[in-house]
Amino acid sequence: MNILAINPGSTSTKIAVFHNDKSVFLKTIRHSAEDLDKYEKIADQFEFRKDVILKELIDADICIDQLTAIVGRGGLIKPVEGGVYEVNQRMKEDLENVIMGEHASNLGGLIALNIAESLNNVRAFIANPVVVDELQDVARISGHPEFERMSIFHALNHKAIAHQFAKSRDVKYENMNLIVAHLGGGVSVGAHYHGKVIDVNNALDGDGPFSPERTGGLPSGQLAALCFSGKYTHAEIKKMITGKGGLMGYFGTNSSYEIEQKAKDGDEQANLIQDAMAYQIGKAIGEMATVLNGEVHGILITGGVANNKELITYIRNMVGFIAPVFVYPGEDEMSALAMNGLLVLRGEIECKEYL
Repeated sequence: MNILAINPGSTSTKIAVFHNDKSVFLKTIRHSAEDLDKYEKIADQFEFRKDVILKELIDADICIDQLTAIVGRGGLIKPVEGGVYEVNQRMKEDLENVIMGEHASNLGGLIALNIAESLNNVRAFIANPVVVDELQDVARISGHPEFERMSIFHALNHKAIAHQFAKSRDVKYENMNLIVAHLGGGVSVGAHYHGKVIDVNNALDGDGPFSPERTGGLPSGQLAALCFSGKYTHAEIKKMITGKGGLMGYFGTNSSYEIEQKAKDGDEQANLIQDAMAYQIGKAIGEMATVLNGEVHGILITGGVANNKELITYIRNMVGFIAPVFVYPGEDEMSALAMNGLLVLRGEIECKEYL
């Protein structure tokens, strides 16, 4: 079976082709600011990104007529349980109408469906989108009826790493209690209870630890005062929280590697901010341990920032008493997308319907 995986990001589009479980092609297509600035909205990039994908496949002598399925990165659709969903008309409409907001990942399912419809007997899926919602009811309560806590996190990588860890222990994921921390441009820390993520911070919209690009939770009173200070527009505040917060806010760069090197070179501010980021991540892991009543089989740390050994050591020293810490640096989302599609095609898991 030949599976095309499509993962649109804010400034890049990753594509991969798998023959069964073996990767035969992998490409990260970088998009310049000049390319993307032509489009007012992310949705307007649809044809541009699709054409770039098809050109790369042609240049690599990959015949799309031989594809069995296409799996796109799940976008901001309505909240759903974890799993694999076939892209249907209702999902297409919700992605096009950006019912949960604009995000580059919205293009994944749309491009997958468009290409699949141009071929014969090719299915289009998404897998574990960022809006996977398995929160227990008590975790939804915010503290005021005007607000409800939402589940938006790195579900694809969370689930993939959790399944990988469970398999390595010859135990079903559904029989384990795990804490998974994804450390990327955003940070999400989730409590996985018997196969469900029953509590997790909203990693997109300013909840949880700060990260290379996001502020994380801010002092509420100070934030409210800033919003009404007249210094910033609503759009500027949103960008401050998601995009220009965290390391970007302190240093003007979202590169955790740059800050790591500054800290190693003796930069006291870089060392302090790096420690603070690790501190907040460790504290969030501790919170999730209480959600699981202290019964934790493993703490799994993944994502690109997990390559920072000093940061990982700081976190490990904070949370190692809770459970063993296992580090999976980087992320393998392309393989996760393809393998989820393969499991459906083989009948090993059930494909869910988006309603």
